Amino acid sequence: MDAAFDPWSPEFVADPYPAYAELRAAGRAHWYAPTRQWLVPHYADVSALLRDRRLGRTYTHRFSHEEFGREAPDAAHEPFHTLNDHGLLDLEGADHARIRRLVSKAFTPRTVERLAPTVRRLAAELVGALVADGGGDLLAAVAEPLPVAVIAEMLGIPEGDEERGMLRPWSADICGMFELNPSEETARRAVRASIEFSDYLRELIARRREDPGDDLISALIGVAELTEQEMVSTCVLLLNAGHEATVNTTVNGWWTLLSHGVRPELGPGPEPDPEKLSTAVEELLRFDTPLQMFERWVLDDIELGGQVIPRGSEVALLFGSANRDPARFGPTADRLDLTRADNPHLTFGAGIHYCLGAPLARLELTAVFGELLRRAPGLRLVAEPVWKPGYVIRGFEELLVEV
Repeated sequence: MDAAFDPWSPEFVADPYPAYAELRAAGRAHWYAPTRQWLVPHYADVSALLRDRRLGRTYTHRFSHEEFGREAPDAAHEPFHTLNDHGLLDLEGADHARIRRLVSKAFTPRTVERLAPTVRRLAAELVGALVADGGGDLLAAVAEPLPVAVIAEMLGIPEGDEERGMLRPWSADICGMFELNPSEETARRAVRASIEFSDYLRELIARRREDPGDDLISALIGVAELTEQEMVSTCVLLLNAGHEATVNTTVNGWWTLLSHGVRPELGPGPEPDPEKLSTAVEELLRFDTPLQMFERWVLDDIELGGQVIPRGSEVALLFGSANRDPARFGPTADRLDLTRADNPHLTFGAGIHYCLGAPLARLELTAVFGELLRRAPGLRLVAEPVWKPGYVIRGFEELLVEV
């Protein structure tokens, strides 16, 4: 029954939801030989397994590669793995708890609140430029620059640093390794980006030690228990996780609105109602989640629907399927409902790895959607967009619009 699941097919990437419905109807866990993973399509199972400590993003805190029945990573890819393995997303156990606690001291609600005026100003400037041009590529003109500029502002990356323009390409190259069965060329690009980005951040950390500022890097330096590698990995993760999802939610969300011929009903006046706008953004996050799959290693045997999944296996938690599961979202699960009130989607994960940057992502999304709704009421598509080949992090090559 997993024949419909084909993450390398452009047709599947363009619309994976019928295949997800087949998977849900066929059972709770499905072995997928091309990636050697168990596919998990149901909301209840995905939600529970995200919180289940018998699974982990890594296994090296408990087992050697040999003990776990896995090969060690290619030594040539070491710079990528060093960077990735010291970040919150791929840490488990005591190290994860320690670093999340320490990073949370620096990345506080007040940090996000302090960024709010900057986020709204940047969103207004970018949308204003798009409107002045009569339209363009929504991805390149608005969706990409906003979160990258916000993360750069938050980290304290000076506008004069030429590396600021490398943040997006570095992130794209590193995130290529999160796709299924990445190629050796993808790995080479990720290694190169990992080295260049890490070298730049180490130099910036040295500058901030000499001349601290009101930024996250300076705050992290003040957290004495963090190593420099942990600081570097944290900053890279904030960029990668903090902008990939926002970029694709913005573009995929507008594609959803335009292709459905709907716009959020956000109040009688010219200014969008914040509560209604927030509700609409949550529905766009659910309806077409930018992160379709999240993987976990099975650290101790589990059982799912009568199927024993042994230690050493990898499960693929299908966020896109879970967020469309009628067992949780009812008969309207496949319907776009911008007023949906009961909406516990899993787009930001759950459990100890719940997205630390979710409040910032929501701030950015409500700011950019609000500006576009207010200043580009006649926004329309110019051309049918083309999906990027990636499935795990799913988005368009571009979204050409007129205003």
